[in-house]
Amino acid sequence: MRRHWPAVVRRDLADIDTAISIIIQTARKESLTISVGVGLLLASNMFPQAMAEFYRQRTDVRVNLYDADLNTVLQRVKAEQIDIGFGSFEKSPGIRRMPFFRFSLMAIHAESSLARSHSSIPWSALRHERLILQAPPAPLWHPIDQKLARAGINSKDAVLLNRLDTIIAMVEAGHGTGIIPSIALPVCQYRKVVMTRLVNPTVSLDYYQIRNRGRRLSPAADDFANFLQGYIARWAGRAGVPLGR
Repeated sequence: MRRHWPAVVRRDLADIDTAISIIIQTARKESLTISVGVGLLLASNMFPQAMAEFYRQRTDVRVNLYDADLNTVLQRVKAEQIDIGFGSFEKSPGIRRMPFFRFSLMAIHAESSLARSHSSIPWSALRHERLILQAPPAPLWHPIDQKLARAGINSKDAVLLNRLDTIIAMVEAGHGTGIIPSIALPVCQYRKVVMTRLVNPTVSLDYYQIRNRGRRLSPAADDFANFLQGYIARWAGRAGVPLGR
């Protein structure tokens, strides 16, 4: 029917069709690109491999990785600059926080230490150790400080550092004993350190997925989150890392 219309009208309609097609293709492309925020440790030690495996299953989706401290990730999710965040987050207004995994606190010693022969040790066994801990306001600080106090250990005597990978490197070099979450195993397995589960009591660290409550995300975001949960479960199972959901 269009062939009977004037040429200028047909040309205008063709331009409109082209514009609509571009808009649809752009929207479709954007819906298959998701932005993910995660802490520095996992961003450099787990996520690159996880993303590569995900791409082999979903060639139509791309993940933009944002690596930062968890407070920055939280604020970016709030500002709708990041679709999803993963980490140990506190409750926050406007944020939907969903349990993702639960990891245990572990002690790490230099590979040459006697800890190699123990699969677990009580907190009280750290009484004569030179401890290396993550400094406040890190989420790890309060549960570690409380459990050390109950075991009669003063955390004020510990070496305080900001990054978990620095703690692991210090332990490897023989500067003391660290306390870290089991999710740090991807770093530890390439270092000359031994991870030992802390018990009496066992302390868990909750790991969450966060999203902006007012933002509706594409199905690709759910697909990646579900994949990542399975990926971590497989990785933990192979490594013998205790975790729960």
